[in-house]
Amino acid sequence: MSAPVVLLGVTGSIAAYKAADIVSGLVKRGVQVDVVMTPAATRFITPLTLGTLSRRPVSVDLWEEERGWQPGHIELADRADLFVVAPATAHTLAKMAQGLADDLLGNIYLATRAPVLLAPAMNGKMLQHPATQANLALLSERGHRIIDPVEGMLACGYEGPGKLAPVETILAAIHAALAEVR
Repeated sequence: MSAPVVLLGVTGSIAAYKAADIVSGLVKRGVQVDVVMTPAATRFITPLTLGTLSRRPVSVDLWEEERGWQPGHIELADRADLFVVAPATAHTLAKMAQGLADDLLGNIYLATRAPVLLAPAMNGKMLQHPATQANLALLSERGHRIIDPVEGMLACGYEGPGKLAPVETILAAIHAALAEVR
């Protein structure tokens, strides 16, 4: 049996640095990880870091697809056993809820038929805003699993909800989801 394939979306949150630990944890467990970053995510962690840890090319730009005749975003969408976005910003959640595909991550999201796991991370006020809560509810209604953020000290200096769930919690959720689809 081939290694399971996790497509990890990384968005523009200060918590993006934790994607390195998620990638490393998955690779150590024999999972192939294809990383897709939003341009904003590259402001917090580099594609080089995640590519080195995953031992795979990292995709950022929809318009730099040169892997073959099939559009790269469709190939990535088709290969995934599981699509995970960690961290998932309020902006990305809103775009997913509305089906917007203005970047590589959004295009892959609309094209994949893999189960979706979302790990939000943002300021607590943003998390609790009715729009964000409505987007999370809609995505949950679509069958996407939400790994709830935890309370703690946030990068903005506030203490409260919105902190990315611990890496071990995210890894456990990924492995549980993979066990169901493989």
